[in-house]
Amino acid sequence: MQEPRGTHVPVLLERTLELLAPALARPTRVGPRVHVDATLGLGGHAEAVLAAHPDVVLVGLDRDTEALAASRQRLARFDDRVRLVHAVYDELPEVLDDLGIPAVDGVLMDLGVSSLQLDVPDRGFSYAQDAPLDMRMDQTRGLTAETVVNTYSAGELTRVLRVYGEERFANRIAAAIVRERTKQPITSSARLAELVRDAIPAAARRTGGHPAKRSFQALRIEVNGELETLERAVPAALDALDLGGRIVVLSYHSLEDRITKRAMAERARSSAPIDLPVELPGTGPTLRLLTRGVELPTDDEVAANPRAASVRLRAAERIDPDAVERDRPRRVKAMHQPAARTAGRPGGGDRRAPAGESHEDDEHEGEGT
Repeated sequence: MQEPRGTHVPVLLERTLELLAPALARPTRVGPRVHVDATLGLGGHAEAVLAAHPDVVLVGLDRDTEALAASRQRLARFDDRVRLVHAVYDELPEVLDDLGIPAVDGVLMDLGVSSLQLDVPDRGFSYAQDAPLDMRMDQTRGLTAETVVNTYSAGELTRVLRVYGEERFANRIAAAIVRERTKQPITSSARLAELVRDAIPAAARRTGGHPAKRSFQALRIEVNGELETLERAVPAALDALDLGGRIVVLSYHSLEDRITKRAMAERARSSAPIDLPVELPGTGPTLRLLTRGVELPTDDEVAANPRAASVRLRAAERIDPDAVERDRPRRVKAMHQPAARTAGRPGGGDRRAPAGESHEDDEHEGEGT
């Protein structure tokens, strides 16, 4: 296929390279450093990594066969350092096992829908162009958006729209879909977008972008099982990292980011009982968070690449849980201590979130590139 050059602008490219560099540029051990692009897409990030690190081997995964074909063409000059695999990113352990790779030095996950999927009309991802209702990232398997729209009950449709799209008019939209499909099947993305628009009150349509945006996002997530896949994929990627290896995750809506945040935060904490004065062997953190909360795109980045507007970046580094000093002081939980005696003292009062973790959930929505 002809690679759609000029349409793909990698999101947060310079920051991603900066975060991965300490892991990928370390002195070469036995064998080359290995970087995994778990959501290869059109290969923009992968190309930049390979150019910046001449000794790195890339393992690129994508469920979209068209994206793999485009990336294979784009990365042809690095052919001897590239291993491209048709796989979903939660299949990373099996892919590495098949390639005989015990651990990796870098992992990038650029989530959401790719530029190729958005920009090729017949894929059915875009509410702005008429196409068959497909929305499968892997067109070789799985149910289509047309199947979901025409066979799910009103209750199931409401759940999908409300949970995955955070659509407050989910009930109205689901009812409109069910009414319409009793007359004739809904097979067109344009017809679905029209139904969604008409189901939303006129006042609500005036703000927040295209009225079908959240519904199309929700259907895409349901069709591709994106959140269930991500819940398996992030821990698998963390397990695959060698000591000193780094992971960068680019999310595009609150549900993706929440899964990423929790998976990283869990490993960035000690698993030892809080009352113990010392760290027990093997109970220290296995992850060091490299970002304080989420990092957002700059105004300049968004101006140059509007699809970066909703991106949220988190990054972390694999560390040795036994590298901490054994006599490192640990915070001991206060027992039966009146609040008045702790307020205003070190360790008392409000508890701040540690670096890289925030108590709030970062609410946002959008699509990747």
